[in-house]
Amino acid sequence: MPRTRPDVTVPDLTGRRAVVTGASDGVGLELATRLAAAGAEVVLPVRNREKGEGAAARIREQHPDADVALRDLDLSALDSVAALGKTLLAEDRPIHLLVNNAGVMQPPTRRTTADGLELQLGTNHLGHFALVADLLPLLRAGRARVVSQVSVAAARGSVHWDDPNWERSYDSAGAYAQSKIAVGLFGLELDRRSRAGDWGVTSLLAHPGVAPTNLLGARPEVGRTSVAPALRLIRALSRWGILFGTPASAALPALLAATSPDAIGGRLYGPAGPGHLGGRPAEQALFRPMRSAEDAARLWRLSEELTDVAFPS
Repeated sequence: MPRTRPDVTVPDLTGRRAVVTGASDGVGLELATRLAAAGAEVVLPVRNREKGEGAAARIREQHPDADVALRDLDLSALDSVAALGKTLLAEDRPIHLLVNNAGVMQPPTRRTTADGLELQLGTNHLGHFALVADLLPLLRAGRARVVSQVSVAAARGSVHWDDPNWERSYDSAGAYAQSKIAVGLFGLELDRRSRAGDWGVTSLLAHPGVAPTNLLGARPEVGRTSVAPALRLIRALSRWGILFGTPASAALPALLAATSPDAIGGRLYGPAGPGHLGGRPAEQALFRPMRSAEDAARLWRLSEELTDVAFPS
């Protein structure tokens, strides 16, 4: 008997503008495809234009009427983030959905962004932090939902408050966990500040579980020249339907958070299967390292210092 594939019902998104980072492949491409299929105008900010064109073509092949547009973005360079912000502000069109999905994972050795920040913190969290700050007027105009992708890695670990850029010592997995904890703390604090300041923005968290994507593939930008051994195992188990999800199922928690009328700001959505590694999407308890409102406010201040970007007080 064939397995029932998990899915969510996406409402009509005609007239809505959605921005999805990291949508050239994997989970981000699945998300962008579903949003476009529901009628949204989908903006794909990409680092690699050729790869982005390929992603847009794949979406249009499946949905010939899809409204998909590319913009340039390198989240590991704050100048590039600011440039995208200026471009979208000049277009002066409200943004109704923003999915902070792009990320890098576990470079073998410590690497830094164009601004000298540890690569995983700089790309996964600080680049998105600056992007939301730059786009806030458009997000407010669209009364947007902002969905930030965390990871099961954020269930443990901590923020290295005294050495957030891992300059004194470096642990690749620990730095990745820190970056995703930071993403979660930021998303929760964004929702709190929006409610307190009447910004009209709803911020939610999602995580994809585990699925075979390019995060652990050969990626020259993180110094990985071959596929990580763990990815081979993930691909096999996913193919057999054991424990892990697929890129399509891994996109569902963020899709639910972004579009469901029942999704609630300040909540976390992820797979409901064993270990939250795969399965149908559902709300779940916040990971322990993200539960402190004091840590979230402290992380917000630290992020403003590291990026030299400020939100309204």
